[in-house]
Amino acid sequence: MSRYKHILLAVDLTEESNEVAQQASALADSFDADLSIVHVIEPLSLAYGGDIPMDLSSVQDQIHDQAKSHLSEFASSLAVPAERQYLIFGRPESEIQRVAQCKDADLIVVGSHGRHGLALLLGSTANGVLHGATCDVLAVRVGRQEAQTE
Repeated sequence: MSRYKHILLAVDLTEESNEVAQQASALADSFDADLSIVHVIEPLSLAYGGDIPMDLSSVQDQIHDQAKSHLSEFASSLAVPAERQYLIFGRPESEIQRVAQCKDADLIVVGSHGRHGLALLLGSTANGVLHGATCDVLAVRVGRQEAQTE
């Protein structure tokens, strides 16, 4: 296995992000690598196809402010400095790949729900990142408890 120097942790800032962060942090410690964090906010116009006939800019601003606060709090728990925290608007798969490439990350760590059936066919962020990344990708399985009880 190669020696990683810069690990990019991609999070959605849900409770499951903690599981993914533990893996990324342990790897960063093991390799004495820099750890950066990216959170991508999908613009409401993309999420709803632009069919909403109202100005969503104030809602989008509120989402951004809340995400910025959560990202800062999350990153501080991992001792990731502000200059390695990235909050971006766009499509998660492509923006995670773009940040990894721009910041010379050699490993992306992302959570995966391990979906089956229709959700698998439609794809996921982890799958999208994996198939377009120019560096290694570690998909950390999250939500194992739910899967075992179903």
